[in-house]
Amino acid sequence: MSIVSKSIVNADAEARYLSPGELDRIKSFVTNGERRLRIAETLTSSREKIIKDAGNQLFQKRPDVVSPGGNAYGEEMTATCLRDMDYYLRLVTYGIVSGDVTPIEEIGLVGAREMYKSLGTPIDAVIEAVRAMKASSTGLLTGADADEAGAYFDYVISGMS
Repeated sequence: MSIVSKSIVNADAEARYLSPGELDRIKSFVTNGERRLRIAETLTSSREKIIKDAGNQLFQKRPDVVSPGGNAYGEEMTATCLRDMDYYLRLVTYGIVSGDVTPIEEIGLVGAREMYKSLGTPIDAVIEAVRAMKASSTGLLTGADADEAGAYFDYVISGMS
C-alpha cells in the first residue's frame, strides 16, 4: 500500500483530515515519483542482464548449487533458479514504484523462507542471489537512485535472513 493509500486509510479510520505531516509525506512521494519510475524502468529494461550477471556471480561463489545434488543442478533446475531471481527483481521494482515494501512483503516474503526450507533450498544461496542482483542493479544506477534500489534489495535480504 502506498503512502497515499495508507495516509487516507488511517485518516478515515480516525474520521479526520490528513495531517500536515501526512500531506508532506504525500508531497514527497509525488515529487519523487518520476525518480522511482526511472529506477524501475532501468531495472526492468535491464532485467536479462541483471539476472545473467547475478546468476553467474551466484554460481561462481556457490558452485555447490549447480553441482550434482545441488538445487540448481541441470538445465531445468538452473532455469528455475534464474526464474526465482527474476521474480525477486520484479518484486523489488514493485516496491520501488510504490515507494513501500508492502508489495515485497505481501507478495514475496510471506512464507518464502518456509517454502525454500521445505524444498531443501539453502536460504543462504537465495540471499547470495539477491545480493548479486543488488550489486548488478545498483551498478546500473548512480547516487540516490542506487541507494533507493539498494534499500529494497536489502529488505528482501533481511526478510530471508
